[in-house]
Amino acid sequence: MIRLEPQQEYEFSALVADLAAAGYRRVELVVDRGELAVRGGIVDIFPQGHTTPIRLEFLDKTLESIRSFSIFDQCSLSRLKFVEIKPHNPAPETLVRGADFQETEDYLLPDFQPGDYIVHENYGIALFCGLTYLQEESVSGEYYELQFAGTEKVYVPLGQSRLMHRYSAGDIKPELTKLSAQNKVWEKTKQKAKAAARDIALELFSLYRLRKLTKGWACPEDTEKQLQVETDFPYEETPDQARAIAAVKQDMEAAAPMDRLICGDVGFGKTEIALRAAFKMAAAGRQVAMLAPTTILASQHYYNFSARFRGQGLNIQMLSRFNTPAQNRKIIKNLKSGLVDIVIGTHRLLQKDIGFQNLGLLIVDEEQRFGVEHKEFIKKLAVNVDILTLSATPIPRTMYLSLSGMRDISILRTPPRRRRAIKTILAEYADADLKLAIEQELKRQGQVFILNNDIKTLSYWQRKIKTLAPQAALAVTHGKMPKYELEKAVLQFIARQKDIMLCTTIIENGIDIPNANTIIVLNSDHFGLAQLHQIRGRVGRGAAQAYAYLFYSGGKTLTAEAAARLHSLKKFTMLGAGYRLAMKDLEIRGAGNILGAKQSGFVQNVGFTLYSKMLEESVRAARGETLPPERTFALPLGQENFIPADYMDEEILRISFYRRIMDCRSAQDVENIARELKDRFGELPAQSINLLNSIREQLQPKPRAPRTHYLKNRKFKL
Repeated sequence: MIRLEPQQEYEFSALVADLAAAGYRRVELVVDRGELAVRGGIVDIFPQGHTTPIRLEFLDKTLESIRSFSIFDQCSLSRLKFVEIKPHNPAPETLVRGADFQETEDYLLPDFQPGDYIVHENYGIALFCGLTYLQEESVSGEYYELQFAGTEKVYVPLGQSRLMHRYSAGDIKPELTKLSAQNKVWEKTKQKAKAAARDIALELFSLYRLRKLTKGWACPEDTEKQLQVETDFPYEETPDQARAIAAVKQDMEAAAPMDRLICGDVGFGKTEIALRAAFKMAAAGRQVAMLAPTTILASQHYYNFSARFRGQGLNIQMLSRFNTPAQNRKIIKNLKSGLVDIVIGTHRLLQKDIGFQNLGLLIVDEEQRFGVEHKEFIKKLAVNVDILTLSATPIPRTMYLSLSGMRDISILRTPPRRRRAIKTILAEYADADLKLAIEQELKRQGQVFILNNDIKTLSYWQRKIKTLAPQAALAVTHGKMPKYELEKAVLQFIARQKDIMLCTTIIENGIDIPNANTIIVLNSDHFGLAQLHQIRGRVGRGAAQAYAYLFYSGGKTLTAEAAARLHSLKKFTMLGAGYRLAMKDLEIRGAGNILGAKQSGFVQNVGFTLYSKMLEESVRAARGETLPPERTFALPLGQENFIPADYMDEEILRISFYRRIMDCRSAQDVENIARELKDRFGELPAQSINLLNSIREQLQPKPRAPRTHYLKNRKFKL
């Protein structure tokens, strides 16, 4: 054990060597136990047995201070009188940082990194090559290096940071823009995208005004029964969840029909919001219909609603292919006569023979899974009816800001309080690792998902698993099974009669089993990032530590694309950016869902972020708001204005801080960043002080020039 106290002398390099010898692994950013980072005279370490990591700040050989700090924003929390560092015994697996879904972590990473495609508003689409050190008019400093088509490059001053945006449009790889003076393509592309943004803004504005003028049915205020149902919720609502519930109730009690989108990641509490809305409407005497894209998801909702509303006198039915034709006919008859209070179903609810006596609320789950023709039918079904839409497609903050005030959206960003990070292991497949992963979960009385998305090889894996884990009860599920067999297998797994579910991506949406906390994905290199993110979200729904094993086939060479995808997954999860990882694949799909498929083409042409900015400007213009001019900063040529690499050696961190500095809106914002830099990296060098002072001065309110007031030919200074 190593014991350290402030104001004592230690040999710095020897101490770092001792910590490495004690099992601590050198990383760029400390976020997990057993990690160690060294920056100048600062050592960050997450000791074994500690709840927070520790920051050791040295001045030469003297340990100036010992502070705990947060893994989320990396800032110091409190000073300590001493610290005892035990040797770290790492687990045999190589654990990679799981998806924490903490919004506060987002700003630790820049919105683009070297190797990403970016969009410069004036020049077009380029490849971001990183930061480069140049001397301009005898002054040295860092610039953003952009590679355009051919060999053309542009070096962008740090002060123009706000003109640059990460290009993202799903997996689309854009063409780089040509910079030749004769080429007007980029300007035309930009103008077309702006025109499309204006069109959608005006359409949204018209729909918004029309909806507010439409007469709906105002739901009564909460009753004692409603409050009792809410009290039965076994968890504490997250702040986002509480705000969304309040917003939904306010919408339902208003005269205009509700049309609210609830957007949140898997396991963030969308179903509970829908459940409370459904009970409020049903208790008021109006019918509720809930539409789900898959039979399994419809079944899950049916069992959840039935369990929560038991004893409340509500008739809840499920309309799906799990029922016999005779059962479905009876449910439809009772729907029309008003005997059914809540009906939950799949696409079967959208057929022409469906009718209601007094439908009050339509809930659409996973809206993105329904086609255009289904959505048109929903619109006809829901005239003057409250609509609540649930979606796991993340909406980036830029899109949310663009649409706020025009469409009612509630975003769930905060995870449930007891939810823990999913530990993610990326590895080449081996029988021994599969056996170990299964045994570890079964040893703690948990259940295991094993996903193999090839129906033809399921029988091979069924035999393999029985050999490796003969004591485990195994269920097999896939989309082509007879409906009764599929239902039976899923229900047995839910009831814990089976230990392992070998399945295809049929579990990607809708399976919510808190006791299943290990998921093993075979041939993970065949999946997209977003799909892996969704699949991984099937576990970690309770308080237990969850594990996701992403295996890729041994003995074969990964394609360049698959290798890049897995590398990207590993890179993002290490830095705790699971939510942003999902965005990478889902942004373009999300834009298509929210704005319409036609708009997706314009998003592809200029990138999601720039299009969102254009949309926000168009929305504000449609509402009659005056748009402030875009601020860029001019850095003085007579001094050095940058963050030296010997002060902050990680380029990705320097990019992040440059972006944050240039996004400052006030002198106080600059002060906050200055304090954070000193806390995390030590005393600021002269070049960084110059940079911060320059931005601070440009943000200071200009002193008002004295006004001259004329009165009877005499001048008074006011």
